Amino acid sequence: MHEKSRTPVGHVSVRGTTVSDVDALLALQERVYPNIAPWRRDQLTLQLGIFPAGQLVAELDGVIVGCASALVILWDEWADEHTWKQITAAGTFKTHNPAGFTLYGAEVFVDPCLRGKRIGHELYEGRRQLCKQLNLRRIIACGRLPGYHTVAHDMSVELYVKKILWGDLVDPVLSFQLREGFHYCGIMPDYIPEDIESHGNASLIAWVNPDYDPAQPTALQRDSNIFKLAKP
Repeated sequence: MHEKSRTPVGHVSVRGTTVSDVDALLALQERVYPNIAPWRRDQLTLQLGIFPAGQLVAELDGVIVGCASALVILWDEWADEHTWKQITAAGTFKTHNPAGFTLYGAEVFVDPCLRGKRIGHELYEGRRQLCKQLNLRRIIACGRLPGYHTVAHDMSVELYVKKILWGDLVDPVLSFQLREGFHYCGIMPDYIPEDIESHGNASLIAWVNPDYDPAQPTALQRDSNIFKLAKP
């Protein structure tokens, strides 16, 4: 996805992140996660330098109201339990691997005052389109479970998720991700230990690209001339 491209969606647009967006993103993330340390400027700069196509922002009337950040990985290297800091190299995305077949969703956040306006949906759609454009096999992410702290004294996190899948409970993040077509794959404990609301837990989710062509290299493999060494 070209850094300057925009896709209008009503009065919301999704485009590639630029260096000039960094200040607005840092301020927005601090509002979204008051109890979790926001990114540092150097982390965002490295993300943009390493994989600019994977970094998206949503704008509403010219104001940044959301963000989606991703990198590409060889999933077999990370399929076992891992933390957010490990898989993202502490938010620097130095673990980005052009030989990979998996778009890993490192972060999505939306202005808390604007939830319910489908901004998250448009960011997820932008990420799905990127996955297709790059001919990647899937999107994998580990999502927070911010509703868990309200019932943690009554049930395990595994039962909490089961009740969400059964329709007995609603979680602000996982319920949204399920509506976006992602499949729940399990619990990743201690993913973000400082995430008090989730008790450190995250739900491992996956979306499989229906347009993936295994006969062709991914766009990143082709550009890097390494596709002969890569295996899906």
